[in-house]
Amino acid sequence: MPDGSLLERVLQPAQRQALFQPVVEIVGPRASEHYYEGLTRGPQGTSVESPQILFEYARRKRSLAAVDRACTLTILDAARGLPGQPRLGINVHAPTLALDPGFVDFLAQTAAQNGFAPGRLVVEIVEHAPPWNAAGFGHALDALRAIGVRIALDDVGLGHSNYMMMLECRPDYFKIDRHFVAGCHRDFHRRAVLRSVAELALQFGSQVIAEGVETVEDLETVKACGIGLVQGWLFGSARPARVSKAPFDGPERIIHSEDRAAS
Repeated sequence: MPDGSLLERVLQPAQRQALFQPVVEIVGPRASEHYYEGLTRGPQGTSVESPQILFEYARRKRSLAAVDRACTLTILDAARGLPGQPRLGINVHAPTLALDPGFVDFLAQTAAQNGFAPGRLVVEIVEHAPPWNAAGFGHALDALRAIGVRIALDDVGLGHSNYMMMLECRPDYFKIDRHFVAGCHRDFHRRAVLRSVAELALQFGSQVIAEGVETVEDLETVKACGIGLVQGWLFGSARPARVSKAPFDGPERIIHSEDRAAS
């Protein structure tokens, strides 16, 4: 398939799929959904079906903002099938917020068309690598907050998700990367990082989400480090809206290998 036609296919609504994974709040022995993160898969059977490859392709084609808009459409449309009235997380790349001055209005209008008030949305900021316009980025964050959208900083601890971005974003949520979570129950240094991020977030008036929680042992360790929001296979893989479940009474079954392959 020629390269240009692949991008055209990515931008066709029917070619994208939305999946949802819960961010879960732990209070004592009980767990309940805090919000659902919407995730997009590219055209099935193509090289860009994986989100990592999809967005790297979009960067290479200088079409990141167009693909972010397309994925936002897909997620908000599919999210109408989620149970109840949940909050919804949408991944948006920092360059899109910085360089697409119409994105916030687009997000608000698309949300309204699909029955989502802005106060139910969480924008998860990903891809923090320069170059991007700092003034435009700050203006977009102000505009999002003005309509009630919450801000999450994704992949805390990796790459450009660093102290500078924390200061730029002042996020409502610090999403700490799974690299620091997986196996933390048996690794002192990972626990030290988790405690450090939890303390820093407290100073910001923010909450921490631990990604990649797959075992009860890691869950208990994360809780002991002062983190009450978690995400990972222990509570469910990424799934279509029609099979997502809420509320949670505790960890779902540990996901079998075929579920892991699909996530």
